[in-house]
Amino acid sequence: MTTECHRPIFVLGCPRSGTTLLQQMLHSHRRIAFPSETRFVHVAYEKRHDFGDLEQVDNRRALAEWITGGGDTKFHVLELDAAGVIEEIVDGPPTLGSALAAVFRSYARQHGKPRWGDKRPSYFRRVPALQRMFPDAQFVHLVRDGRDAVSSLMRMPWFKGDLHAAALTWREAVDTGRRLSARLGPDTFYECRYEDLVAEPEDALAKLCAFLGEEYDAEMTKAYRHARRTVPTERRWHLRTHEAPNTRQVGAWRERMGDAEADLVEHVLADRLRHHGYELTGGRRPAAAHLAKFQRLAAHRWRSRHVLAARDRIARASEPGPVASRLTGPCL
Repeated sequence: MTTECHRPIFVLGCPRSGTTLLQQMLHSHRRIAFPSETRFVHVAYEKRHDFGDLEQVDNRRALAEWITGGGDTKFHVLELDAAGVIEEIVDGPPTLGSALAAVFRSYARQHGKPRWGDKRPSYFRRVPALQRMFPDAQFVHLVRDGRDAVSSLMRMPWFKGDLHAAALTWREAVDTGRRLSARLGPDTFYECRYEDLVAEPEDALAKLCAFLGEEYDAEMTKAYRHARRTVPTERRWHLRTHEAPNTRQVGAWRERMGDAEADLVEHVLADRLRHHGYELTGGRRPAAAHLAKFQRLAAHRWRSRHVLAARDRIARASEPGPVASRLTGPCL
């Protein structure tokens, strides 16, 4: 097993699937630094044309200043010296991926670790962009029972959709996971279940570490110690990370959803639930109006995804410079 791997790690999945727990576990590994959500990686990619040719020092500086001080970013969660990071980006390779890697590399260095990762549930929608910026990246997809994920998502103060939107988000995440698994292969893409992670954390994490090319670190199961210092209590939806891994939230959907809601979610997700090993209850078929609404929303989102993909293809044709990082590398 290798002991020198510098491939970036990206954790993704449907929101409320346990990605914050997994992020805390990975950060507890002695070789991996994994910050809270930074929210500037995908935005930087979308804004890449604004910064022009990064061969020019002034453009690299403008990008660095946006990353460290822009209103769209959460650079402050890294607790890094902004001035030092700016100079590291300015002095680094002139690509977008390199600039972003410089930030995470600085964060890893601050924690005395050689490897870094980043977590955001919605990265499942942005893997092509992430691969362009970090061609050697590894992706970890965390899957949770769709009924639990949906029922939890509906309780979040920041979620603005309805039950149909929540169920469709889970379906899109697991469908994307299946496509990525087939396209990227077992060296680049890994999928695990939340239920296995909390029921048998040592076994689940040992398998994950094998995929990453890392030795298993028992400190990963004690991630709650790190979470108690870094996950603020006002983010009450993440307070489960303050506890040792447990299965108390497995099956919570039975108490959180009414019968009609549960029947709808199970019906529209049935094939995917079975594929991932979740047992069905065999509830009633939902009303035709509810199923029609779900299909209309699915069709609308399908069209939106294809429009965005087409726009990105057009944007690539006029990029001011390369985007691939030159600061990351394969396992040696």
